Amino acid sequence: METLYTLEKEVGRGSYGVVFEGHIAKTGQKVAIKRLPCKDPECIELYLQELWAMRATAKNHVNVIALHSCLLQTGRRSLKPLRKGKLPLHLVESVLKGSVGQERVSQFNTQSRAKSMSRLQDRTNTLASNSPYPSTPKRPSNRSRKRLSEREDEQTGCLRCSALWLVMEYCDGGDLNQYLLSRPPDAHGNQSVVQQLSSAVAFLHNLGLIHRDLKPDNVLVSVTPKGPIFKVADFGLSKMSEGVVDGNLTRKHFSSICGSDFYMAPEVWGGLTYTAQADIFSLGVMFWAVLERLTFLEEGTTQEQLGAYVCKGRWLMPLGEALWENADLQLCIPMKSKRAGPLPAPPGPAMCGLLFDMLAANPDSRPVADQLESRVRGALKEDSR
Repeated sequence: METLYTLEKEVGRGSYGVVFEGHIAKTGQKVAIKRLPCKDPECIELYLQELWAMRATAKNHVNVIALHSCLLQTGRRSLKPLRKGKLPLHLVESVLKGSVGQERVSQFNTQSRAKSMSRLQDRTNTLASNSPYPSTPKRPSNRSRKRLSEREDEQTGCLRCSALWLVMEYCDGGDLNQYLLSRPPDAHGNQSVVQQLSSAVAFLHNLGLIHRDLKPDNVLVSVTPKGPIFKVADFGLSKMSEGVVDGNLTRKHFSSICGSDFYMAPEVWGGLTYTAQADIFSLGVMFWAVLERLTFLEEGTTQEQLGAYVCKGRWLMPLGEALWENADLQLCIPMKSKRAGPLPAPPGPAMCGLLFDMLAANPDSRPVADQLESRVRGALKEDSR
């Protein structure tokens, strides 16, 4: 292995994988390491989509999370870098067949299995005994034990990849929700969010990449001396569009219903085919929420989330759902209801006009990503006069 990594602690956990804070052993550079267990074809397909998307973006835009490398864990002690431009064929085969290849069962007992682990895990630091995360076993103390383990792996005859490890740049500011809601409102900072994210989505769409799950949770923040940098992340639901003519993604249609309720476009809510313009709607929801500090409570939690909505009596309805039910619904931008302070100044007329266009029920009425970036700059400049 060309580069070894150490894991320090778990920093995030979702439906599909676990994210650790780690370091590149040779340089000490801090990185985020995401472990994606390859348990079933559906999960594997999402992982390969995320890997493919992150490779396509490479490290070419400051507002898109960067991928350093991908590692394949093919056995309990076998971990190797995946070559650039390559996808693991056995994982592709699993997706196509709809089943994960079986491993031949070894004759080693449960205790032996528990002691075996990947080379990456061997390099991790053991956590304190009072940590909420399980401690990491130590590296075997001698070479003979290491050679024995390698022979054991050969005898088990592993036929599939047990996990993918994505090594990415580390963002120390958390996600957009955590970062903004833990600080007083800042009109200049909010405008920076809007400008940076419009630039990121323009970059992605120019590559033919549709994110399909844009929301504050999927925007990470890197804190720098010059100010926060906001980075689009989590490409598990993204799609690379083929056959795009002159960068026009509005001609490519998708049908899978995916995304998060409060950010999904009306056409996605309605189960219609949709285009990259669904991303523009999701971005419009985020921009409105950021500029006016609109929040809602996630069902079953007390955690505030940034997001715009429509009030239906005591209930909050996602904008996309409301517009699907009534395409002629008139949105109130800026929000006219009284809310508890402190609040930022409402967006100016030019930015409000742009938000109306981004949140249009008809996707063809929304600006495309290239236009959006320039219109954001123009609207902010006009409103500052």
